[in-house]
Amino acid sequence: MTTTTETYGVDPSPTPLALLLLGREADPASERGVECPGDLPAASDPDLVARARAAKEALGDRVFILGHHYQRDEVIEFADVTGDSFKLARDAAARPEAEYIVFCGVHFMAESADILTTDAQQVVLPDLAAGCSMADMATAEQVAECWDVLTDAGIADVTVPVSYMNSSADIKAFTGRHGGTICTSSNAKRALEWAFEQGQKVLFLPDQHLGRNTAVLEMGFSPDDCVLYNPHKPNGGLTAEQLRNAKMILWRGHCSVHGRFNLDSVNEVRERIPGVTVLVHPECKHEVVTAADMVGSTEYIIKALDAAEPGSKWAIGTELNLVRRLAKAHPDKEVVFLDRTVCFCSTMNRIDLPHLVWALESLVEGRVPNVITVDPETEKYAKAALDRMLALP
Repeated sequence: MTTTTETYGVDPSPTPLALLLLGREADPASERGVECPGDLPAASDPDLVARARAAKEALGDRVFILGHHYQRDEVIEFADVTGDSFKLARDAAARPEAEYIVFCGVHFMAESADILTTDAQQVVLPDLAAGCSMADMATAEQVAECWDVLTDAGIADVTVPVSYMNSSADIKAFTGRHGGTICTSSNAKRALEWAFEQGQKVLFLPDQHLGRNTAVLEMGFSPDDCVLYNPHKPNGGLTAEQLRNAKMILWRGHCSVHGRFNLDSVNEVRERIPGVTVLVHPECKHEVVTAADMVGSTEYIIKALDAAEPGSKWAIGTELNLVRRLAKAHPDKEVVFLDRTVCFCSTMNRIDLPHLVWALESLVEGRVPNVITVDPETEKYAKAALDRMLALP
């Protein structure tokens, strides 16, 4: 199948918003940005591929390049391994001989890699502006205040925090300090089952949709068992009674990519492509997940397409770079993007070939750019939470 703008609903016109979504421009009001010492190679440089290949060969086993599934093809081409955030962090930990871990992903992923790798290794993020809007929706100060609210309501001692992998090191450390665990979209059910074996309630952060979808669709909870804590409102916008009656206290956070899909997207693609199977990520809204045919993590989506029958039709609700890659890998199947509007992860897309070349050539020259370092105290408790996850059966 060929990739067309009609298939994916991508507006090719180079508007400022489209360029920002594609990671090609910066919004000074919202992007952290990064100044690269020296000259960042031009995206139009015809030698970029050769330069990347030469720098990687010069570094040899000293460098290990990780590529998240949502990265651009031009970056994935140079990745030693690809995967989701946790798989990549574990892959990095399994390569202690590599001095440099170049993480082509976003900031919280690089933090996790630093936590799980040795002190002798350095984790490099090619562009410091590659953040995660979901992770940024929960700050350490906000979560500490939330815990005070739960304490005042008399429920903190029976509440177990469960934090999604897509969170900052500070949030992972908070989780570790309070006896909680980390989860991924693949093992969220098992993590919640463990948490309810330890306590009566769960504080799930920062993604409300993964928490709600797992509790309601996989564990038999009622939507009424869930309350939404809004860190921008006094007491989270909840009464003490609402908190005491709830089983799942969901943080008001979401993925800016998966949150764009809606019920109209599902209905429209079913009408446009009769017989299509709708497969979405559990970070999507509850209404989208309940309307879909299949729901699963990024790895689940990839495996489902690999196992699908030739000639089958699929509408995928996840990041557009991955959907395009799946369509290219499965020309015997019709694979389309669930929505007609662009849905790149804007911060993930900030890492492009020029930034990768700049990072690799800097390492060749003896400079280590954009090192991601988690302080020892934060690392200690964040690792405790990660270790609890690793110990889950």
